[in-house]
Amino acid sequence: MNQTYPFYLKLSCVLISIVVLGFFAIIGEQIFVPMILGLLVAILLTPLSRFMEKRLRFPRSLSSIVASLLALAIIGGVIYGISMQVAKLSNDWPQFQKQFITLTDDLQSWISKTFGVRRRDQLEYLNDTAKKSISTGTAILESALKSIGYILMLTGFTFLFALFFLLYRTHLLKFLVASFTESHHKTVFEVVHSIQFMVKKYLVGLFLQMIIVTILSLIAYTIIGVKYNFMLAIITGILNILPYIGIFIALLIGALITFATAGISHVLFIVIAIVVIHAIDGNIIMPRVVGSKVKINSLIVIIGLVIGEMLWGIAGMFLTIPVLAILKIIFDRVEGLQSWGFLMGEDDEVPVFKSTFDKYFQMKKAELKSDEIIEEN
Repeated sequence: MNQTYPFYLKLSCVLISIVVLGFFAIIGEQIFVPMILGLLVAILLTPLSRFMEKRLRFPRSLSSIVASLLALAIIGGVIYGISMQVAKLSNDWPQFQKQFITLTDDLQSWISKTFGVRRRDQLEYLNDTAKKSISTGTAILESALKSIGYILMLTGFTFLFALFFLLYRTHLLKFLVASFTESHHKTVFEVVHSIQFMVKKYLVGLFLQMIIVTILSLIAYTIIGVKYNFMLAIITGILNILPYIGIFIALLIGALITFATAGISHVLFIVIAIVVIHAIDGNIIMPRVVGSKVKINSLIVIIGLVIGEMLWGIAGMFLTIPVLAILKIIFDRVEGLQSWGFLMGEDDEVPVFKSTFDKYFQMKKAELKSDEIIEEN
């Protein structure tokens, strides 16, 4: 016998569930973030692990270790290349100081002529600000060291989780199936298969998008004559993964480094190049390579980015789209949650209430036709 509950009770349960899940997400950030990242990496590495098990006759433990170490070596190589470029950037610090002093002198002259503020008053204000900044220097250095330690810890635990997910993937699948009644086993298999397919296609598409944007950026920076073109190209490709705001961060970093090494004239070309690359990515690369894999509407993406940043910072923003896509797959296949899946997607049809909507719109059309006939008479 199906029992129906009043709307206010359902709403209360939904709100309480959201608050509880958000609370656990905040206090469990250090385990949830590397666990989700490890799950995504494990899904991406599963075909490689299966290939080594079937073709090369590797045991599952060895194939999981080799696949995880290979992925870690690739990520480590990219980080090492960027760190070497950053180390070389320190050699241009005197040039950056010279450029900054020149810009400051010109800015002081403009303020003095435009607003009538004397250069002596401007220098006093700058000295007061500098003293306040120096007093917080220790805190800034401590935060930077904590960030580096957090990144290293996150990377280590991510690939550790990926290793164990690869090793126990069959065991975990059996656990999921055993957690539901036999009548729902088919749905569980469909959800798991759809999540694996979507995540694999999405991550591969995202990786291809990152490579294409990196190559386009490298070509543009080389033509412009930027000194650290390789590092800036990689940073632009990686930050482009962040929807909407990543390209602005890449633009800011590229403009600052170009200003320090080449001058203001090259900064304008950098801005134009990044805007053009972003336009090509948004209109050509993204729809063809990534857009067809994940169908989440822009409103939900923006809300998810804000919530992800509030919960887990930059890592939460990186995980927003994959997590939303996984939730949409689950909502689309679980009875009673299809409306939430429709809300997150971009489909024109309403899968659950299509017949109701068709009757409603047919009735509205009939009413409009009757009104037109009355007006004509």
